[in-house]
Amino acid sequence: MIYREAGQFKTSYAADQAIFPIRQDRIGVALILLVAFFGVPFAANDYFLSTIFLPFLVFSLAALGLNILTGYCGQLSLGTGGFMATGAFAAYKFATAFPDMHIVFVLICAGLATAGVGMLFGLPSLRIKGFYLAVATLAAQFFLIWLFVKVPWFTNYSPSGVISAPPMKLWGDVWVTGTGATAATRYLFCLSVVAVLAMLAKNMVRSSIGREWMAIRDMDIAAEIIGIRPLRTKLIAFGVSSFYCGIAGALWAFCYTGSVEPGAFEISRSFQILFMVIIGGLGSIVGCFLGAAFIILLPIFLSNAPALVGLSISVATVSHMEAMVFGALIIFFLVVEPHGLARLWQIAKEKLRLWPFPH
Repeated sequence: MIYREAGQFKTSYAADQAIFPIRQDRIGVALILLVAFFGVPFAANDYFLSTIFLPFLVFSLAALGLNILTGYCGQLSLGTGGFMATGAFAAYKFATAFPDMHIVFVLICAGLATAGVGMLFGLPSLRIKGFYLAVATLAAQFFLIWLFVKVPWFTNYSPSGVISAPPMKLWGDVWVTGTGATAATRYLFCLSVVAVLAMLAKNMVRSSIGREWMAIRDMDIAAEIIGIRPLRTKLIAFGVSSFYCGIAGALWAFCYTGSVEPGAFEISRSFQILFMVIIGGLGSIVGCFLGAAFIILLPIFLSNAPALVGLSISVATVSHMEAMVFGALIIFFLVVEPHGLARLWQIAKEKLRLWPFPH
């Protein structure tokens, strides 16, 4: 009786094709956005905003980009970290070359530059797929990180190779990067960017190009027979995915860490984003956020669990136990529910639709 579309009639095609056709979904999304925009900045302190909420938003956006490519188009990629690094360094170059450029345009330009790089490395997907494509994107990961380390032009010839993100304003005296930016300002800016891009991705996967991606994912030969062009479809998927990952990398460097360094985007970062997509659910927008929350919050819980039960364990032992428990939980979860947390959320909604009647 609480979550049911009975009695909600549609009088137009636009209403029937809305992103959230059920009134309860619209109310739920509105409440989540209200809490995220108004509740979290006032209730959380700077520590929680900087160490939990900001990386959660950045990782969610990166997982969203990878999910578009892997979950919706079926193209396995292990180069997410390299594409995030491309976005971070592109944003740095644009911000330093054009100091008066607004940060929103800096992010867009960085995303477009990363999209071009992603489409370039996506060309092998026209001939290979599966694990062979994963190896090709893995080569892109190593090549991009090597390029940013060995070519000093990307760091403006900095001797250390580690550079700080230049301070940038949103409007007036509101800073979103640099020492003048507060944690709440950086969080709200990242939240706005992620919310807009998530809504765009939700619309995109429901459009004609999204259906073409899923047709290529399910059976590429049959998709080509019915008129879908694999070249165009796969390259668009690589471009859109890299665009999202590039903006995530720029937000990581500008709003989260405040520094642009290749070491933050090593191969472990690519696997971390891939785990988020797998755990959250392939082919699910909501799953990207659920997977990012799982990957970020679980290590924090495991590291603080011994203290909660009164055990005194060394930091090194806790670190090893955290890695073992974390890996075991991932394997257990994939065995129990291989479709990810998004599937559990979908099952809960289906049960809620029938409640309180037996099923």
